[in-house]
Amino acid sequence: MTVVVGTAGHVDHGKTSLLRALTGIDADRLPEEQRRGMTIDVGYAHLALADGTPLDFVDVPGHDRLVGNMLVGAGEIDAALLVVAADDGPRAQTLEHLALLDGLGIALGLAVVTKADLVPPERVAEVTGLVAALLKPTGLAGVPVLAASSATGAGLDRVRDALGELATRIAMGPGAAGPGRARLAVDRAFAVRGRGLVVTGSLRGAMLTSGEQLRLVPDGRTVRVRELQVHGGRVETAPLGRTAINVAGAELADVVRGAVLTADPDVLAADRVLVALDRPRVAETGRRPLTWPPHDGARARLHLGTDDVDALIGRAGRDATELEDGRAVAMLRLARPVAAAPGDRFVLRRPSPGSVLAGGVVLEPRPARGVSRRRQTPERLSALAAAVGTGEQASMADARLDLQGASAGPDRAWRLAPDVLAAADVAGMASVTAWHADHPTDAGMPLPALRTGLSRALRRAVTLTADSGPGAPDLVIALAIERGSLIREGDRLRRPGHRPPGPDPALLAAMDRLEAALAGNAPPPLAATAARVGCSPDGIRDLEKAGRIVVLEADLAWSAAGYRELAARALVMAHRVPLTPAAYRDATGTSRRYSLAILEDLGRRGILRRTGAGHVPGPKAPPLPGRAGHG
Repeated sequence: MTVVVGTAGHVDHGKTSLLRALTGIDADRLPEEQRRGMTIDVGYAHLALADGTPLDFVDVPGHDRLVGNMLVGAGEIDAALLVVAADDGPRAQTLEHLALLDGLGIALGLAVVTKADLVPPERVAEVTGLVAALLKPTGLAGVPVLAASSATGAGLDRVRDALGELATRIAMGPGAAGPGRARLAVDRAFAVRGRGLVVTGSLRGAMLTSGEQLRLVPDGRTVRVRELQVHGGRVETAPLGRTAINVAGAELADVVRGAVLTADPDVLAADRVLVALDRPRVAETGRRPLTWPPHDGARARLHLGTDDVDALIGRAGRDATELEDGRAVAMLRLARPVAAAPGDRFVLRRPSPGSVLAGGVVLEPRPARGVSRRRQTPERLSALAAAVGTGEQASMADARLDLQGASAGPDRAWRLAPDVLAAADVAGMASVTAWHADHPTDAGMPLPALRTGLSRALRRAVTLTADSGPGAPDLVIALAIERGSLIREGDRLRRPGHRPPGPDPALLAAMDRLEAALAGNAPPPLAATAARVGCSPDGIRDLEKAGRIVVLEADLAWSAAGYRELAARALVMAHRVPLTPAAYRDATGTSRRYSLAILEDLGRRGILRRTGAGHVPGPKAPPLPGRAGHG
């Protein structure tokens, strides 16, 4: 991997000059920067240490009006290089940049007191002590504080040695060689004639190979890595660190600074983000002290990765929770979607006057809506924050599931929190038991009916998306069948102890009477006839299921034998000449209602086909006896 170091410090304190002296590269790439001698946008340089270890540098502007650009560079670094001029000492942006680095959780780096050739040694020692004191309440407490001169070269060897020790520490640190997926937050995007779109950024998570497919977030499209460059040279595989990617599948207009190219499914497009906020630890520069935690409805600017966007801080109701470690939970409602993943660090700044409001970490980029919000308790939020802190994917997935109650993976496989699953299982078993009581002669509860009941029970407990209705209930049913609590037979579900009683002799007799009553060419209304002969709706269903009657409409049915005879007559007549409803009505001695119902049913089944002249044999018509092979 290549370690990425970001500069920080007040304007004109020599950040770019120090990098030029260390690397021989002028990070001020814009003509305006070179003309004015001041960094305006993020710049880049690189250095190979004596042992061959590569270092990437991100140079940031120090002017107070360019803090947003500073955060673009600081948002994706491994360590910080704080620069303080010996003649000026710590100034306003020294303190603000420290607060920003602290908010981003940067805990590795070093500080350099520059321009040491311009002041007496006593002043150098004084400023060195001031810088060490400033670092003490921050995450950078205890890092080396060195003095150097970019003009004379004095102290630069010590700076290089300290950078080498820093690179070794980062390379051997936790997560340096751990599993991950490629992710690059875009800080520059431009078009190259003949090659198309090129984006640059700091590659994280995993190495990247030419030809790989990546997602562009928050846009959502899939792109392909056409070519990779590191330090100006083409490579087939890019290590972690500063990388340029020639992208196929997107245009320059599709990619803005702050977008993320990734193979990580946890990087999501989010317009609402559940976060944990850290209290700023760096003293303000004479501004009014900040209240803590930020109040509900406060407006801020969110800086996340290389992106920044307006945010509204939600600290009402369940979003006003305090975690066990003292951090405050908030819901950030964003002006537009950003790319975010659990564990991402960010900074919130007040829009006016500009100052650090809080740092923090993303807990959930797509927090629950609706009824699942009731599950947002301090205990569950603290468990999620602890899991996010470990970075373990399985722990985070379990904690998020417990918080939301239900989740669907990329493969649409549904998971339910243990308490939600247990409650749904109880509801499902009760539904099947009640069905057995209400329908004692039935083989079991129809599967669609149980799905519907479980869906209602689940939606009272958790928020399910519009397309998740079948998935979550089916999970409950599948698990019940797996452990033997339910038995499935066809589309029916029953409890293991349920056995429907044998046929009721009275019902069997009523079914026989109904079948006989429907035997004519023009049978009487089904419902009235069933009531007259004492046949229940269950008996009607059993007759139809057994193939003893044919029901064409809600109140129109024939005995199966009678219907077969009528259908055979229609087919014989259609073979002779096109069969009209009137001719069929007259031949069967029925009415238009009966003849149309039979002809339409035969048409739906493909036995007859309707033409302008009448019905003729259809594609599924069986041959008449004695006519096979004669067309």
